[in-house]
Amino acid sequence: MGIAADIAIILVAALMGGFVAQRLGQPLILGYIVAGILVGPYTGGPTVGDIHDIELLAEIGVALLLFALGLEFSFGKLANVRWVAFLGAPIQLLLTIGLGYGLGLLLGWSPYASLWLGAMIALSSTMVILKTLMARGALGSLDSRVMLGMLIVQDLAVVPLLIILPELADLGAGLPQLGWALLRAGLFLATMIFVGTRVIPALLKRIAAWGSRELFLITIMAIGLGASYATYLAGLSFAFGAFVAGMVLSESDYSHQALSDIVPLRDVFGMLFFVSVGMLLDPAFLLANVGPILLLVVAVSLGKALIFAGVVRGFGYRGEAPLAVGLGLFQIGEFAFVLARAAVGVDAISADQYSLLLAAALTTMLLTPFVSGLSAPAYALLRRWRGAPAPPVAPLAEEELSGHIIIAGYGRVGRYTADLLRRLDLPSVVIERDSRLMDELRRDGQAAIYGDAGSPVVLEAAGVQRARLLLVAVSAAIDAELIVRECRRLSPGLHIVARATQLGQLEVLHELGIHEVVQPEFEAGLEMARQVLLHLDFAPAEIERLSDGVRREHYRPIEAPHESAAMLGQLRRARRSLEIDWFDLPEGSPLAGGSIGASAIRQRTGASIVAVLRAGALISNPGPETLLLAGDQVAALGTAAQREAFQRMMSRGVGTPELIEA
Repeated sequence: MGIAADIAIILVAALMGGFVAQRLGQPLILGYIVAGILVGPYTGGPTVGDIHDIELLAEIGVALLLFALGLEFSFGKLANVRWVAFLGAPIQLLLTIGLGYGLGLLLGWSPYASLWLGAMIALSSTMVILKTLMARGALGSLDSRVMLGMLIVQDLAVVPLLIILPELADLGAGLPQLGWALLRAGLFLATMIFVGTRVIPALLKRIAAWGSRELFLITIMAIGLGASYATYLAGLSFAFGAFVAGMVLSESDYSHQALSDIVPLRDVFGMLFFVSVGMLLDPAFLLANVGPILLLVVAVSLGKALIFAGVVRGFGYRGEAPLAVGLGLFQIGEFAFVLARAAVGVDAISADQYSLLLAAALTTMLLTPFVSGLSAPAYALLRRWRGAPAPPVAPLAEEELSGHIIIAGYGRVGRYTADLLRRLDLPSVVIERDSRLMDELRRDGQAAIYGDAGSPVVLEAAGVQRARLLLVAVSAAIDAELIVRECRRLSPGLHIVARATQLGQLEVLHELGIHEVVQPEFEAGLEMARQVLLHLDFAPAEIERLSDGVRREHYRPIEAPHESAAMLGQLRRARRSLEIDWFDLPEGSPLAGGSIGASAIRQRTGASIVAVLRAGALISNPGPETLLLAGDQVAALGTAAQREAFQRMMSRGVGTPELIEA
């Protein structure tokens, strides 16, 4: 079957390798690379027939990896650690490239191959570090922010390295070619910025307005891979165009949804890339070269750890941070595989050198979770050896939104809720997929994110881990459940209030730990039924008793309502039982000419006089000494029975008073 059979073999092998890696607590890419070794030409068993075709598909994986990197790029993420990121990371890259160049010469490599080796070992693994930090619950710490800031700059460096290194094979001819390549890259970047700010946003807005998720995804893919092909035709790296397209898109309102849609495709094609990396590894060669591999692993690990720690300390960080960064970023990263493939493509390194590098990279990745966890005990040991207390570390200023409310869906329910929160000056973020509502949200000054609230990328962009409450106001039942499930995975302790569209959904949402469920259609129907009963002269107390019984029966699947929600229901019922009616005080009334206190209105009727309107002037909250005069309009607060008693007291001996509608 040709390539179809090869893809089937790769998928099964990748599934098995990924499953084993997950069970062992390792990054999935390690499982994919091992799967590639098993289905490659150097091992027995099922073997991929045409490796070249798989490598062509893997090129799409590289492009999508860099496209997603561009979409995720944000200068705001580097604000708190900008100096060590923008200045420290380039210094680290240059020092590590020098280290790798020396190691390559020591191993007998050519100067050009040694330069490629330095570039490859200079990059650390964003994927491995993110997984390690999340597993340790340390993503918010100072050292983790330094690491992530430096990793972002490292990842950005991949693009210029892919442009510059291939041109250095022949310095005489390469320098003019390099200058021409940089000029082409600049022209392409300027063109993409122009198109990205003028054409692409309008195109995405039109596509999003049609409401077709499939067409939106195809548009995003066409932009990313189309830009890649354009750079390829211009003689530049295929991956460079993808990164620039992603970086331009990252500034649009649609970036979060674009990233959310592209992530599954990135993961699938990225899997093909890492499997193709493993296919080129020869286990027999690895066994025959254990010594050079261990030498490379030890030299790179110690050298990078010292370089990172020194750079971070040089930028003023003290305490555990330099040690934590050094022990966290010592490994060789996944983008080294991208550079290695490019180096093989231009005959800069041999297949044996390629295998040596990948073996060292895999080993350092496997060691990362264990080595990075040594920073705390190592720092404690260092302090005891020095006999000095830990220097204080100033906390970072938290500029990100926190303690806010996320509103998923900006329909009628979401709009009313957001408007009320703005009136109360409570911070909120709206997540909405309808692009037509984005302009309205911006006009209202409402913070909003375009995208699917069931996407982890979109929820994280809305700050779900730092939010105080999530309001799920979408109308589709399946969407509400998907949002709640994803939110529970990302932020298990977050309080959620959800809108239910049908009775059967109440129990499902309750099992997911929802604190309060509201069914607007039922509440509207119940209110209409109350109005009908009022017109049929049912007593208000009887109406409330009947409606409370219906509500309890309807919401019975939620067995343990939130205590505050129950109190809110009681207050709502109490408010409805107390109403204000306005009465004209007639001539000859026994209350005319007397004070409120002397008439003992409250003691005799239970009603309270809360306002008096006299000659166009309002007396609010009148005291017991206030006189009531004939012709006054009097506001009485109380239950229906209490207001009726006040009416009889006021009109005794003068006929029927006129009841004024409030």
